[in-house]
Amino acid sequence: MSTAAAQTKGDWVLGNYKGAGYWFPGVIESIGGGKITIRYDDGDRETVGINAVRPYDWMIGMKVECNYKGAGDWYAGKITSLAGEKISIAYDDGDKETTRTGRCRSN
Repeated sequence: MSTAAAQTKGDWVLGNYKGAGYWFPGVIESIGGGKITIRYDDGDRETVGINAVRPYDWMIGMKVECNYKGAGDWYAGKITSLAGEKISIAYDDGDKETTRTGRCRSN
């Protein structure tokens, strides 16, 4: 596991929220004492060790899971467009959706 290459307040990173094994996008709010506070794109905040953060690397064609229409269930798909926090997904079951990065995660 690599740590974020740039570790500056305001950098966009992926954090392993609550150590659950999924990577969620967020922005570094503060850094100090080997810890990083992340404001995730869904609004949650968490302070974690630097080793629980990795560079934001999402790109078109990458596999992610998203919370389809915010209903609570996660579905696999590929990113078809990405602009800031706006993300479009082509789900494996054929559905498509444009949503926010805060409703998506990666493995």
